[in-house]
Amino acid sequence: MPLTFDMPLEKLRTYQGITPRPADFDAYWERALEEMRATDPAPAIAPAAFQAPCAECSDLFFTGVGGARIYAKLMRPRGLTRPGPALLMFHGYAGSSGDWLNGLGYAAAGFTVAAMDCRGQGGRSEDVGGVRGNTQHGHIIRGLDDAPDKLLFRQIYLDTAQLARVVMGLDGVDPGRVGATGGSQGGGLTLACAALVPSIRRAAPTFPFLCDYRRVWEMDQAKGAYTELAEYFRRFDPLHERENEIFTTLGYIDVQHLAPRIRAEVSMAVGLMDTICPPSTQFAAYNKIDSAKSLVLYPDFTHEGLPGLSDRIFQFMLGL
Repeated sequence: MPLTFDMPLEKLRTYQGITPRPADFDAYWERALEEMRATDPAPAIAPAAFQAPCAECSDLFFTGVGGARIYAKLMRPRGLTRPGPALLMFHGYAGSSGDWLNGLGYAAAGFTVAAMDCRGQGGRSEDVGGVRGNTQHGHIIRGLDDAPDKLLFRQIYLDTAQLARVVMGLDGVDPGRVGATGGSQGGGLTLACAALVPSIRRAAPTFPFLCDYRRVWEMDQAKGAYTELAEYFRRFDPLHERENEIFTTLGYIDVQHLAPRIRAEVSMAVGLMDTICPPSTQFAAYNKIDSAKSLVLYPDFTHEGLPGLSDRIFQFMLGL
């Protein structure tokens, strides 16, 4: 097995991350969840233009924190006679929920499927904005010059939990049989959702983004999806006088610090040559998961399509 480009596999298996965990991290997220629970999701469901023989396809809108209306593609099996499983699907950075076809295999297998558009990215969800500081490029740093409660990924993580709340309340869904999956940003959101909604039963993240920001920067991998980290320092702290403060604030939205809250069974896939989301950053989160978990390792693959993985995840979710 080849070595990963950042550290050997035996070290990856014990690596604990270097991005600071804020002292009030737990209180921060409890306050965030209280805000979400106090927000009436006011779901609205209407038939979509796209339909399929195996599924009723609908446009779902619900309200997230701050009043933003969030969109998800909703697919429900036709002829469902009793509550069944559900799957939440999350997309990659700057993307969208994609094509309806992506969820139809699950709907044909009896799953209710909800694929969410992240606010402010490539889909139909609303971005209400309203933060001080830079908004020109990058959602990781969005709100970094405002109060920590203004961090955009705080709102997006809460949107995943609000989606779970809505889906678990739908007719035809067994709230004890809900899973989550996604790749890259979607992998990070899968872990965040499972952490914020401990009743999520299975989670299948693929090369999760949004983990161990300081490690990314220290490896000189603040490029591609993480380029906004380097750009932020170049524009707003060129001497790195606020470096510890900045990385500590980013610790609020570092998925590795949410990971210990997960109670779902987790099956995580990692490409050991991933230069976009370095393996060590992913292991920082994985190593903190205390629930049942397993790794699917692709030694020769980077941040790309992983052969056979979609089928493996499908089989994993059939166990819900």
